[in-house]
Amino acid sequence: MSSGYGKSDLAALHCLVEHVHTHDAGAHVFRRGEPFRALYAVRRGAVKTSLFSRDGREQVLGFYLPGEIIGLNGIYPDCYPCDALTLEKTEFCRFSFPAMSSLASVLPVVQRHLFRLLSKELGMASLLAGEHTADERVAAFLVDLSERYARRGVPFERFRLPMSRSDIASYLRLAPETVSRVLSRFRRQGWVAIEGRGVQLQHMDALRDAGMARRPIHTST
Repeated sequence: MSSGYGKSDLAALHCLVEHVHTHDAGAHVFRRGEPFRALYAVRRGAVKTSLFSRDGREQVLGFYLPGEIIGLNGIYPDCYPCDALTLEKTEFCRFSFPAMSSLASVLPVVQRHLFRLLSKELGMASLLAGEHTADERVAAFLVDLSERYARRGVPFERFRLPMSRSDIASYLRLAPETVSRVLSRFRRQGWVAIEGRGVQLQHMDALRDAGMARRPIHTST
């Protein structure tokens, strides 16, 4: 409703939803090359998308949290171009894309929302391709996660990272050792407190300033 849907619109969308069974960590939501038939909304847990090279090296493309949509990059060429794997115990809503496309043709609010989601995906890809320092990338990543949690009404200054350091490094196009060094420096500066995968952002203004050059702007999903 906060995205502009009326009750009748929400009822129409509800008819498209299939509640998918919960997946344990490491399960595939979809695999590269599979026919594109649906979008997936994360209800609980977290997911990463990635590509594997011929020699088995992984490039992480994105992370998805509760309330966010996976699979938009499969619209063209009508197949999923990457793998999507759960990072922890995760539950989804599955939306049939052919049915959603038909609904979008009669409900402009659905069409506009799909365009916003596509625009966000394109914006993320262009930002990651830019020239930015390691400090800028890591700071922007932490602030972005915080803001995404905040939009869901959950604690946003203290949260758990569902992804590994190596996944973060791959996503930011950095070496894992570089990510560790940057986080250690942020901790010494009093910007963050870190214990295992638990993170507390202690100086948001400093992190925002450090990451402003490349911080992605997310629209609500």
